[in-house]
Amino acid sequence: MNDPLVVEVTRGLTVESIHLVDIALVDSTGKLVEGWGEPSRPTLPRSALKPIQATPLVTEGVADAENLTTEQLAVACSSHNGESRHVQVVDRWLELMGFSHAVLECGAHAPSHPQAAQDLMLAGITPDSRHNNCSGKHTGFVAMARHLDAGVSGYISPSHPVMNRLVTPAVEDFCRIGLSAQTPGVDGCGAPVWSIPLSHLAGGWSQLRSRGSGKRLLQAMVEEPFLVAGTDRACTRLMESAEGDAAVKTGAEGVFCGVDLRAGFAFALKARDGQARAAEKAAEWVLDRLGSIDFAEPTILQNWAGTAVGEVRVSA
Repeated sequence: MNDPLVVEVTRGLTVESIHLVDIALVDSTGKLVEGWGEPSRPTLPRSALKPIQATPLVTEGVADAENLTTEQLAVACSSHNGESRHVQVVDRWLELMGFSHAVLECGAHAPSHPQAAQDLMLAGITPDSRHNNCSGKHTGFVAMARHLDAGVSGYISPSHPVMNRLVTPAVEDFCRIGLSAQTPGVDGCGAPVWSIPLSHLAGGWSQLRSRGSGKRLLQAMVEEPFLVAGTDRACTRLMESAEGDAAVKTGAEGVFCGVDLRAGFAFALKARDGQARAAEKAAEWVLDRLGSIDFAEPTILQNWAGTAVGEVRVSA
């Protein structure tokens, strides 16, 4: 295998910071074909797992029974900005199921998008769980609980039927890993988070492209890239640039996953220091390498006066 991918941050002619990135690249069958650094590194996927966590919406018949829209399926896979359209899709979905946002167990935080957060503040509106970046995923979990008639309260507990009968088995199935010996951590939104080797995580993304349930969700993501993230976000920008050729999803602490929808190559990566700027640049570099996009140029850094002062780049 290769050394870790090196992402440099420069200021003028000086390299100011260096980020090391581990990457696993697999083919359409999930076989590792190339790696950088430690491609089998155990990793907490965080939000990069959301499309896999959402597959029971399709496999269990929820999507068809409830006539879920492309918007709803996309937001179920999202880490959104809490902009008005994101909140509207979540709110309408909850309303159709007969619930208010009070049912969501992800907690509340201000919108991730600064303008959306300012608009709420100026309107005197307190952010609620709909503005949480994970509210779409949680609304999907609520839909699963309703479909199972299992009771909504506590749906994020590892022992709740939504998790132990649907979501966790889906993760095991897609990523080809047994999780019964693990005690899960708790994600930022309260859901269980499992440790998965990067190569298995990449394999899970290759399976998303190979199976009907995954294909449906990935198609929703590429058709509605704004709902997956939002304004000025890497996931949205990269999928828009790929023009239907790739689906991607970021995770916290420097995780990023994606799949080339044409040939089925999939990747999972982790910046060792957890920096999103390194993960985003590395993901862009991998997509360029796969031919999904063609613009993996350095990201120009500007100071507050708008002067170009440096760049974020993959080291040659």
